[in-house]
Amino acid sequence: MAYDSPASSVRLVPVSTAAELERFIRLPMRLQANDPNYIAPLLLERREALSPKTNPFFAHADVQFWLAVKDGRDVGRISAQIDRLNPQTAEGYGNFGLIAAEDDQEVFAALFAAAEAWLRERGCKAALGPVNLSTNEEVGLLVEGHDTPPMVMMGHDASFTGPRIEGQGYVKAKDIYAYECSVADDLPAPILRRVRKPLAEGVVLRTLDMKRFEEEVRTLTDILNDAWSGNWGFTPTTEAETKQLATALKMVIDPRLTWFAEIDGEPAGFMVLLPNVNEAIADLKGKLVPFGWAKLLWRLKVSRVKSGRVPLMGVKRKFASTHRGQLLPFQLIDAVVLAARKLGYRRYELSWILEDNAPMRRICEAGGARIYKTYRLYEKAL
Repeated sequence: MAYDSPASSVRLVPVSTAAELERFIRLPMRLQANDPNYIAPLLLERREALSPKTNPFFAHADVQFWLAVKDGRDVGRISAQIDRLNPQTAEGYGNFGLIAAEDDQEVFAALFAAAEAWLRERGCKAALGPVNLSTNEEVGLLVEGHDTPPMVMMGHDASFTGPRIEGQGYVKAKDIYAYECSVADDLPAPILRRVRKPLAEGVVLRTLDMKRFEEEVRTLTDILNDAWSGNWGFTPTTEAETKQLATALKMVIDPRLTWFAEIDGEPAGFMVLLPNVNEAIADLKGKLVPFGWAKLLWRLKVSRVKSGRVPLMGVKRKFASTHRGQLLPFQLIDAVVLAARKLGYRRYELSWILEDNAPMRRICEAGGARIYKTYRLYEKAL
């Protein structure tokens, strides 16, 4: 049922039908149509990501979407969600996300009033976001770096959105960085000399085995859940989400750009460089029919994209403080970069990196990477 925001010409529509969800998904495509750096996500992917029928996130989270309507037009959208597996939920936090709206303070006020009321009714003491929908998916609002297109699985927001959110009483909680790296650049000479030496006894580096793909994804997830367990905001990935990740990655992942490290026969670390699908879909306007699939597959498998993103990387905590474990991130980076260079890649992104994740920032900066985009998480007491 739709309802009017008090003393406002904005009408809020809680999304409850397939038609309303389709409007919700398509709205940013219209709002950012004139932004040359905006890339419309694939509609098929968005429908699956935002549906309880296909996204296992909904099995452990309560979620509500809203559309804002003004003068008969869809002018904004927002989500509110409470993830029962997120450690921050026990601290009283709920999340807002998927925020997109016209540059209208009245619209932002109505959207946040609805999301905050929903969170408050469910016992939340504070709102944190944007989180779209899980902390393991898109996180943060783009506040610096609007002059370049986003990489795969990264957001691109209108520049006025941050000030409008702050106008609703939100303040910075955390900044998250995206680092840009040139594939042509080697690691600094002192690091490279150590990395290019014969591997220490018991250390093995290998590429992804597509014949054991599902097992490999489970191994990756086990390392990820262990390595990131101490990170702020990290939510463990469930078995169902691991299966979904395997399905989502299988079409786009390149085994030559996915490396595992083992120590004494035990999986110890990994690094994934995903081809930048956004580079391949920029002109598809979200559609894979009638010819989108053919174009996408041609560009990924034959023509090849020239950029990629590292969304997943980690070393098990038991190894991270050992001599062999401390070298693994650099050994993995070197292996992936050499492979990417052979495949014609020119640049890649390391993201997302928390501003206070000093160890990871040191690894990025030691390799010559530079911050070129900043995403921000906002919070507000309810």
